Amino acid sequence: MSPRRTDSRHRMIAGAADLLGEHGAAGVSIDRVLAHSGAPRGSVYHHFPGGRAQLIDEAVVFAGDFIAGLIESAVDDPDPLRAVDAFFTLWRERLLRSDFRVGCPVVAVAVENDDTAPEPARSAAAAFARWQRALTTLLVRHGLPEERGGRLAAFVVAAVEGAVVMCRAERSTGPLDAAAAEIHDLLDHALRTARPRS
Repeated sequence: MSPRRTDSRHRMIAGAADLLGEHGAAGVSIDRVLAHSGAPRGSVYHHFPGGRAQLIDEAVVFAGDFIAGLIESAVDDPDPLRAVDAFFTLWRERLLRSDFRVGCPVVAVAVENDDTAPEPARSAAAAFARWQRALTTLLVRHGLPEERGGRLAAFVVAAVEGAVVMCRAERSTGPLDAAAAEIHDLLDHALRTARPRS
């Protein structure tokens, strides 16, 4: 692929992820993605022979990979709380920058049922699982037992995603700030009181 075509493909995927976060899957059309990304119309079916469903699926994978990369890059951080705090900060900044219009593209797909195109929902489930695995790895590395680390990882993901939805509805970062503070304290206590691993 030439750099130009690769760039066009990437712009369409990133644009679709942005639109998913703001409008949900039902609000993502090929025309809207083209207008948002500035990509040429002729490139759509060249890059996405599966059409809109493929584009949405790849946008979910792209968004999921972005968040997973942030968490996974923090595994070696000597302060695991910094990574979790950064997860909340990322969403806080995104909400404020978009005037509370943009939420999580992965959640947008997960909450919409489309039996005719099940791939995006499967990709959303895979993204949530990857985030939880990355957070579990981070917490276990810092002394938590695998089972407890997994439960807390699931709780962190659920709290962040639920708080983002509430923030959009309330047009306030209050729910996210409250969740961030409580989870910080909970994880701090759990990590400090974890039994040393043998």
